[in-house]
Amino acid sequence: MSKLVKSIQEAVMLAGLKDGMTVSFHHHLRNGDFVLNMVMEQIAAQGHKDIYVNASSLFDVHMPLLEHIKNGVVTGIGADYIAAGLGRAISQGVLNKPVQFRTHGGRPSDISKGVSPIDVAFIAAPTADPMGNCTGKYGKSACGSLGYAFADAMYAKKVVVITDNLVPYPLQDVSISEDWVDFVVQVDAIGDPKGIVSGTTQITRDPVGLVMASHAAQVIAHSGLLKDGFSFQTGAGGASLAAAKFLKDIMLKEGIQGSFGLGGITGYMVDMLHAGCFQALMDVQCFDLKAVESIRTDPRHREISAMQYASPNSRSAAVDSLDVVILGATEIDTDFNVNVHTDSNGYIMGGSGGHSDTAAGAKLSMIIAPMFRARLPIVTDHVNCISTPGKDIDVLVTQGGIAVNPKNAELKARLQAAGLPIVDIQQLKEKTERITGTPQKIVKGDRVVAEVISRDGQLQDQIYNVPQV
Repeated sequence: MSKLVKSIQEAVMLAGLKDGMTVSFHHHLRNGDFVLNMVMEQIAAQGHKDIYVNASSLFDVHMPLLEHIKNGVVTGIGADYIAAGLGRAISQGVLNKPVQFRTHGGRPSDISKGVSPIDVAFIAAPTADPMGNCTGKYGKSACGSLGYAFADAMYAKKVVVITDNLVPYPLQDVSISEDWVDFVVQVDAIGDPKGIVSGTTQITRDPVGLVMASHAAQVIAHSGLLKDGFSFQTGAGGASLAAAKFLKDIMLKEGIQGSFGLGGITGYMVDMLHAGCFQALMDVQCFDLKAVESIRTDPRHREISAMQYASPNSRSAAVDSLDVVILGATEIDTDFNVNVHTDSNGYIMGGSGGHSDTAAGAKLSMIIAPMFRARLPIVTDHVNCISTPGKDIDVLVTQGGIAVNPKNAELKARLQAAGLPIVDIQQLKEKTERITGTPQKIVKGDRVVAEVISRDGQLQDQIYNVPQV
């Protein structure tokens, strides 16, 4: 027996796709993904219209979606993150219905509850067998963890696995198992390895970034949370990695062994595992080749689903056991609300991803950001979009000082006692504006182009179109 079919075209037909249905995709191939475009090309060729695309994230490689939108093939989009190319077009009003932005935890939660049902899930699998057992750990397009695809496989009405590395049955090291899969398609390439994962993620050498990273590590060191059993998540940005480096040095010097590192895993987190800083890594997405190699070979480096990672509808989620998370921001306001959906001009160029999930779950949620970018202050009176509410943010670290949310008086007292440069966030805003000047308020249009849905399924904010001049 085999579930292998001849082509994506045949798989779309056999899956019973009809006008008005929802198709889904995962983003582990990131800007190297070929699968979404190949599938949507076949859907369009078969004459389907009014399709809703539910993707865990969309990148600039997915710009062909714009033609499908203009032709009426695609009339709705849901995602956790949308890159700047597509985001700009959406901000200009190319889509008639608002995009629905969810979080990395909110998306699988709403899928599992039937709030955002999937008719056909298309899963890009770097390795699969003819029955649909598949993994991201092996093959020329290896991406590591397939964490964001688990909910799609488990809850979609039909599931199609698309692979460029078909191996004999049974595949030995399975991520998504055959009992969730209906059809398998073999293609020449599911993606471009150069866009899937980078060879290495780089720690910043920028002096400003290093100052912020040093401050961030000291905040953690004096928070009262850095002790045996400590758990930690950080991003792949240069300053965040530098903060992890400084933290690693402190942990090794003090002989502290943490319990787990979490999230999208980088090679630097792998280094911390090997150095004894953590007992395990819990990985929903590999960010570089070192992380892919580690999850393939080291049993301490575990693949987890987005549900286990952050879903509020799961029986438990790892983010709720997290001590510290380091996050970024495009804007933060004086109430500590954070925007990671739009740039300072209001154009969509990102999304929450796991930002608000981890901020809600962690005991200490830290934002690292420079005082200004391109002479635009990071701190504002009101962010253009609330991606993560201020109640879930504890501290902002900049090169000009550390602002602590007034809700966390104990943390502020600890950091002041340690001699760290604590400033009021309003004072930080004024200090920055003396350098940059006061920015003009952006002009919003009168049409909602995106809805920001909180991780528990509530409408948190709306993003309006950017008027064209």
